[in-house]
Amino acid sequence: MLIQIPAAEGTAEALVARPSTGSGPFPGVILYMDAFGLRPRIEDMAQRVADWGYVVLAPNVFYREGTAAELAPRGDMTTPEGRQAAGKAAFPRVGRLTTDKALPDIDAWVAALGTLDGVAPGPIGTFGYCMGARLAVRTATAHPDAVAACGGFHGGGLATDEPDSPHLGLGRATARFVFGHADHDQSMGPDAVDRLGKALDAAGLASSNAVYKGASHGYSMADTSAFHAKATERHFRELRALLDGTLKGGA
Repeated sequence: MLIQIPAAEGTAEALVARPSTGSGPFPGVILYMDAFGLRPRIEDMAQRVADWGYVVLAPNVFYREGTAAELAPRGDMTTPEGRQAAGKAAFPRVGRLTTDKALPDIDAWVAALGTLDGVAPGPIGTFGYCMGARLAVRTATAHPDAVAACGGFHGGGLATDEPDSPHLGLGRATARFVFGHADHDQSMGPDAVDRLGKALDAAGLASSNAVYKGASHGYSMADTSAFHAKATERHFRELRALLDGTLKGGA
């Protein structure tokens, strides 16, 4: 279900997924989409997580650029050529979502999650894909009192030399972190993975910082040529363990 929520610079669409059974209330989690935006694959992933017993909010973080329908990929991304063509349209939007724009939006997403019917009071979780992993980390570091669980999968740019690199804020976080990096990922190479791991350890955070062997950037997106079924199922297992262990007391 798509809803409209107030964001920092206007109104944004957001996907809301709820458990198929049960009356709640349920813990709330924020899902940050990849660069290709809100679309059926993100909806499917959100519903799978929701059916573990969560209310999932997935905002259109590119709302400044258009609606989810306007920004959705037009072609078949299951071929490398199709995915590359879609990327030419999508990736510039990633660069325009700068940190100074993302942070007030994050405040809005956290606030909106708390207003949804059926969301239990208490800590929340957040997780993201591709550039969404950066947004998930920024959510955990900007709202340490609220975010107890943070996951990032085939994320890029999590630990760079830039002064606003997400890993530099980890000292403010209190969440448990789980990362599933893509093997041979130019946007998150071995040096960056090592830098992220050292920052997590320096902050004293409980974390997992794994590289999924043989999986390429975008491995969880079944509507693209990057899909890797084994890595995708591993990410779902690790994500569920993270959320259940932090938001359900190990249920």
